[in-house]
Amino acid sequence: MIPSFVIGIAGGTGAGKTTVARELTEGAGDSVTRIPLDNYYKDLSHLDMDERAEVNYDHPNAFEWELVREHMEALMEGQHVEMPQYDFTIHNRSETCTTVQPTDVIVLEGIFSLYDERLNDMMDLRVYVETDADVRILRRIRRDVIDRGRDLDGVIQQYLNTVKPMHEQFVEPTKKHADLIIPEGANRVAVNLLADKVHAEINGTTTELREASSPGRPE
Repeated sequence: MIPSFVIGIAGGTGAGKTTVARELTEGAGDSVTRIPLDNYYKDLSHLDMDERAEVNYDHPNAFEWELVREHMEALMEGQHVEMPQYDFTIHNRSETCTTVQPTDVIVLEGIFSLYDERLNDMMDLRVYVETDADVRILRRIRRDVIDRGRDLDGVIQQYLNTVKPMHEQFVEPTKKHADLIIPEGANRVAVNLLADKVHAEINGTTTELREASSPGRPE
């Protein structure tokens, strides 16, 4: 099976892009695959824990882009891949991988999903999820402290020192590559239209995204 449609979903930390991606994949069974870009942070096993904690994970250089491209190309050619798994509690990849099979629709999701030119060329639809910065930082704090066991002060300092400046320098500019901009995170109208598009691709029919979902790709 060779996937017929590739979607990239980008946006700042806490914007809601993972929620959007999950809503597109849930209920689609084996027809849609979600690829979290976070799994492709570089392997830092050569560094100790303290050194790994100091790495700027919000910079494009933190990712192993060649492996992302290789895996996306393989899936598009109908081949399975062994996707690495990332453990945020140790700032490194885990020792296990997940076997990912090719499907009708592939969703690549992460802050830099629209950053790499070669990946953009592989995509049929590029989506940017845009949410107010105050909402994003609150979501980030809740996620990192509650779900990932991080220290609150450390999360706040990381946001101010790296997350915010990296967003402004590298993430937000990728919005210009988007075909579709979803305002306020998981905007229900836009998500429903996207879901309709995904189901149409799965069923082999065609459908156009309505203008009501968002502005088109900005100039």
